[in-house]
Amino acid sequence: MSTSSFRFQQFEVWHDRCAMKVGTDGVLLGAWVNVDDVQCVLDVGVGSGLISLMIAQRNPLAEILGIDVDAEAVRQAQENFRCSPFADRLKAEQMDFRTHALCGRGGEGLLIVCNPPFFTEDTQAPDAARAAARSNSSLPFVTLIRNAAELLGKQGRFAVIIPHTEVADFVLTASTFGLYLFRRCDVQTTPKKAPKRTLLEFGKQTCSTQFETLCLHDAQGNLSQQYRDLTSDFYLQL
Repeated sequence: MSTSSFRFQQFEVWHDRCAMKVGTDGVLLGAWVNVDDVQCVLDVGVGSGLISLMIAQRNPLAEILGIDVDAEAVRQAQENFRCSPFADRLKAEQMDFRTHALCGRGGEGLLIVCNPPFFTEDTQAPDAARAAARSNSSLPFVTLIRNAAELLGKQGRFAVIIPHTEVADFVLTASTFGLYLFRRCDVQTTPKKAPKRTLLEFGKQTCSTQFETLCLHDAQGNLSQQYRDLTSDFYLQL
């Protein structure tokens, strides 16, 4: 891996012009989300296109649109898409999800995925563009949830990865917009540490929630077998 790109088994992701680089959060969401019976995907905050590319690899029939407010990120995602084996099913457009300019693109068979901004601390991130990309004010959770709920049909799904501390409020807000929690996976760095991230998947029909826990490393600090199994179709080596 170079500082400018990350090579996976079936595609390469260049991320030198994106504020948010390829990271574990995106890999987790791209590998974990349920893509069965998905006809189309909306990747909100597409960045480099990592999650879209992972889903395209996992579901050979899905048509995928990635949107982002950052024009440079969109251009880089478009380049990554064109160079991938899935180029004919991937698009990236500059768009602000807050304006909800997506009439006619929702409905049944839609999966919305988002690795949303969550940097809400008062301290500044070291890089201004990265801080903006991570700032919750750029896409408040309530706006993300409301617009996702408006786009989804009865069989649609909505999946995110967020800080563990935000889960209770996120799930409660989702329920007020008619989104019910299907799956939840709490992510720990090691077995003895409290979860720092949580993967959530919602739908519009009531159901029993499936609860999971994922440890990234074992007690010795090595990558866990759980994580290896989840990402084995993507990484060149683990």
